[in-house]
Amino acid sequence: MEIEVGDIRPVSVAFTTDELVVTLADGRRIATPLDWYPRLRDANAAARGHFELMALGVHWPELDEDLGIAGMLRGRPAARPMAGSAKPGR
Repeated sequence: MEIEVGDIRPVSVAFTTDELVVTLADGRRIATPLDWYPRLRDANAAARGHFELMALGVHWPELDEDLGIAGMLRGRPAARPMAGSAKPGR
């Protein structure tokens, strides 16, 4: 069985105080808790604002963070970073 999921390409990214909000090409908005993404939560505004929209996700090169739209739709938090792996932009 196939399920039509619409056009899930990300077209914009925004942050609230405690959420990451991604708007998709079909008009849906996905809002997920920033606590799910420690690298994004702990990053400064400049690092958060430097992202690349990919076909099926969003990439923050300075933070080495990649989020897939499918995972966000499933409600999947980011994998926890390994201890001692400091990232730039914080």
